[in-house]
Amino acid sequence: MASPASARWRSSLTERPGRWRVPLALAAVVALNLPLGTVYAFSVFIRPLEAELGLTRAALSFVFGLAIVGFTAGMNLGPLLYRMASAATLVAGAAALAALGMALAAGAEGLAQLALGYGVMFGLGGGIAYVVLLQGMNLMLTRRRGLANGFIVSLYPMGAMIGAPLFGWALAEWGLRATLGGLAAVLAAAGAVGTLLVAAAGMRTAPVAGGAAGPPAERQLSVFLRIWTVFFLAAAAGLTVLGQAAGMVEAYGGTKALALSATTAITGCVAAARIGGGWLADRVPAPLVMAGAHVLAAAANALLLAFPGPLLAVATLAMIGTGYGLVSGSAAAAIGIYWGPAQYGRLAGRLYLAWCVAAVTLPVVAGRVFDLTGGYAAVVLIAAAGNLLGVLVAASLPRRAAG
Repeated sequence: MASPASARWRSSLTERPGRWRVPLALAAVVALNLPLGTVYAFSVFIRPLEAELGLTRAALSFVFGLAIVGFTAGMNLGPLLYRMASAATLVAGAAALAALGMALAAGAEGLAQLALGYGVMFGLGGGIAYVVLLQGMNLMLTRRRGLANGFIVSLYPMGAMIGAPLFGWALAEWGLRATLGGLAAVLAAAGAVGTLLVAAAGMRTAPVAGGAAGPPAERQLSVFLRIWTVFFLAAAAGLTVLGQAAGMVEAYGGTKALALSATTAITGCVAAARIGGGWLADRVPAPLVMAGAHVLAAAANALLLAFPGPLLAVATLAMIGTGYGLVSGSAAAAIGIYWGPAQYGRLAGRLYLAWCVAAVTLPVVAGRVFDLTGGYAAVVLIAAAGNLLGVLVAASLPRRAAG
């Protein structure tokens, strides 16, 4: 007869893999999403790309917007692939596509090649990897989903926060092409590590059968469209800041060093706010978080219009980024609150269409306005109006999911 000690030892061996599934899966999410998140540090590459390829600010804004389009397309394509291959296989293929796209961008000789590599391939691969990992994680979580989803969506700006100073240093030491080539190598390595971790965690993407029914279709559509609108309005302002932070600070009189530091600080604010938005949505109704975030961003835009200057520009752009982050984190949590984990990836992909539309509207307008006027005042005014509308729409959302 086995002793109690040996029985406990055998029990620990069988339970240990289950205990480690979520940490291993979360490690995979971190490993891959941090380098993919350097898309938010695109503003660091604006001046080097202008000098190297002779492109305008509007053209580079188009490339950034195209990357967001590719990402969103990948998020909506990913759920169609869930039953065609394992999560590990999907992550491996998506990461390889993103790495190859960045390598193509590193050797680009003009707008078309840059748009294909950075915009289409890097964006598409990143979107597929992101939604596969997001769906897999939500099927594994049993509590604190708001905090977990806030953390996951924070990894993109965290990646930019880490990447921006590294890119600034690498650009000065080795130049544009070597820096982009190095990023391609990092993406390939992260894809390999992420794939191994996903396989070790036993992550799956197929929803559990027989889940609880969601709210009525009419209510479901109404709620979703309002969340979509709130997210779009926040993302339009936030992506403008993230995509052109360095250029905006310089336009308000800041030095190159201040602009680079601001890019890092602003992405850090977005990352922290995304975690905070998810954490708050576990404790108070998500619509209240979204409405408060838009109030914060509207106040920042008003301050920047009234008192333009380099230091205030950094502070107010950080506030706008924080508002965007709070909406992003609480909107990610709201999907789980209103619809549950089984449909998370599918609905997240549809929600991120708002992110996509936002990326190709106000950020592109901002680039064009800068080319014409050398400033961003008109863009700040448009963003402020959008934030005020966001407050009204967020306030109309139900406080909790319908049965």
